[in-house]
Amino acid sequence: MTGNDAVLAFVVVTALGFDFTNGFHDTGNAMATSIVTGALPPRVAVAVSAVLNLVGAFLSTAVAATIASGLVDSQDVTLTVVFAGLTGSILWNLATWYLGIPSSSSHALIGGVVGATMAAAGTSAVKWQGLVSKVIVPAALSPFIAGAVAAVGTYLVYRLTRGVPERPRGHGFRIGQVGSASMVSLAHGTNDAQKTMGVITLALIANGTLQSGATAPAWVITSCAVAIALGTYIGGWRVIRALGKGLVEIESPQGMAAESASAAVILSSTDFGYSLSTTHVATGSILGTGVGKKGAAVRWHVARRMVAAWLLTLPAAAGVGALAYWTAHGIGGTPGVVVIFTVLVLAAIAFFLASRRPAVTPENVNAAWTGSVLPAAESEGAAP
Repeated sequence: MTGNDAVLAFVVVTALGFDFTNGFHDTGNAMATSIVTGALPPRVAVAVSAVLNLVGAFLSTAVAATIASGLVDSQDVTLTVVFAGLTGSILWNLATWYLGIPSSSSHALIGGVVGATMAAAGTSAVKWQGLVSKVIVPAALSPFIAGAVAAVGTYLVYRLTRGVPERPRGHGFRIGQVGSASMVSLAHGTNDAQKTMGVITLALIANGTLQSGATAPAWVITSCAVAIALGTYIGGWRVIRALGKGLVEIESPQGMAAESASAAVILSSTDFGYSLSTTHVATGSILGTGVGKKGAAVRWHVARRMVAAWLLTLPAAAGVGALAYWTAHGIGGTPGVVVIFTVLVLAAIAFFLASRRPAVTPENVNAAWTGSVLPAAESEGAAP
């Protein structure tokens, strides 16, 4: 095995690691509202989501093409650049997951790759028009669009069913939530799994394994689909709790409206090849249900904290990606990649161990919200 082949192997493993973190970081986007309303038991919800993410990953490659060739000039991208970008995105995903902040895995990935590319080849290597039109503009608009759709949907479902007794109405909408949450999971697979496919394809192009402009090979599509499905099945319970309990006290009609709005927006963006943040969409939809239901209390201070994380995601991941590139490049070749990979693994272990003391689990994910991601009995001394 040559030095380049070894680095390529590290890149592929790291990319699949990111895909895994993407899965458990974003499970709440599809299933938080169904879990909190009782439409699906927590463990069943993540299993259903995992299967549908797996299926969705095979349905489209438009977003993968955007990541592979639409954001940076592939001629200026090396394997070390791709690896450094993945390092930035994984560290941001782990940090926000630990804090229970539903930030965008998509923007973490894009920020990491863009930052590493700029560190290696300067700002001219970034396709700024593509970044703005395919990433930044959709990021700014999607929460408002999803929120508006969810608000209207919530208002209509309550209006149209105002004569139905609360118990049968709730039961009917919980059944409907199973279908709408499943559709969000399928949509998530069509959008988010594609991003890792695009990054691995970019690495293969940089290594000369594929020609510039090539599409993702079948083995890349399959491995990415499996990785995101496994991550989804693990269940990112901290983020699920923040989305399900932290923003709005959700009832089943709101849950169905939120999930239907999210699925419609995500599937539309996938069709156009937009690298959309499913987290932004899901959060906007949940907030929209609070606006659409008369008398609902929306915790805007929690929403502001999430938005602050969204604004930091691209520059923070870009900064870490650039730092990882400079470090790996400074050490040189395969040894530099091995050093950064070791640091990344140690950081992942540290975040995991910290998250166990105390833990958010399927058993306490629906505990009453106290202003903390952690349930009341466990929140003392924990991160807010």
